[in-house]
Amino acid sequence: MPQNFFKEIEIPQQKHYKGIIFPKVLSPNPNGLQVSATFSVLIEAIKEHKPWLESILHQSGALLFRGFPIVSASDFNDVVEAFGFDELPYVGGAAPRTNVVGRVFTANESPPDQKIPFHHEMAQVPEYPAKLFFFCEIEPGSGGETPIVLSHIVYERMKEKHPEFVEKLEKHGLIYVRILGEEDDPSSPIGRGWKSTFLTKDKNVAEERAAKLGMKLEWKEDGVKTIMGPIPAIKFDQTRERKIWFNSMVAAYTGWKDSRNDPINAVTYGDGSPLPADDVFDCLRILEEESVAIPWQKGDVLLIDNLAVLHSRRPFDPPRRILASLCK
Repeated sequence: MPQNFFKEIEIPQQKHYKGIIFPKVLSPNPNGLQVSATFSVLIEAIKEHKPWLESILHQSGALLFRGFPIVSASDFNDVVEAFGFDELPYVGGAAPRTNVVGRVFTANESPPDQKIPFHHEMAQVPEYPAKLFFFCEIEPGSGGETPIVLSHIVYERMKEKHPEFVEKLEKHGLIYVRILGEEDDPSSPIGRGWKSTFLTKDKNVAEERAAKLGMKLEWKEDGVKTIMGPIPAIKFDQTRERKIWFNSMVAAYTGWKDSRNDPINAVTYGDGSPLPADDVFDCLRILEEESVAIPWQKGDVLLIDNLAVLHSRRPFDPPRRILASLCK
């Protein structure tokens, strides 16, 4: 029985939606048959009870493991491997990241005073991860939460409040425009250079990889302009039979700002017309209202279903080290 090892606990930040507890939180069960929550026992428990863990993730959208003996990046990699999901190569994403070990990368390396707005991971490209893992190796001095929000709740609230806007999004989709430098710029939350975005130093190979993503490239003197879309802004989550707010609209419109990029030009309707600022900022307000922000504790692992949940990052006082892994 999974309950011999995992115990569901409650924390004050959780939200309840029509029977959904968001997120679910699992800790070692002190009264279970396997009282010693050693790391090797955890790995075996994940492998043995993967269908049960996946069913909880499917119901809730996010799953936080708290209180387990997960200490290092290598431990975290073993946890990711235990789930057995295929790895997704990070091609086309915007964030500067560094490989740490195995399938583990740093999370967005942008400066601590910058907020990273709500987004589904890589929603601006056709190939995006199905699952995301985050791991708290060093908990923040203060702040630095990774707020999460259920995508279908955002869709329902936007549809109710701004039906014409949502209708136009469903009809036309979105176009994302981003200007990339040659090398990574860690001072920017979208500072990934074109060489690491397309995993090549060859412009022709970059062209080929962009074309596979459905992305157009316009080369500039010191970088490249990427044009992605039209791409859907609303998707239908078939496994849960509901519409989801699957886009990076708010992130692009409010956060894709650096020395090369102006957020107002970063995203438009799929027909090229500008988005209504009031509706975009109202969406940001709804995202904040419906979000859950759990302060990180060392050893936490957060598993997110990328189709069900958007995530963001609050500014923080260092130190803070959150690692990530993307899966198909």
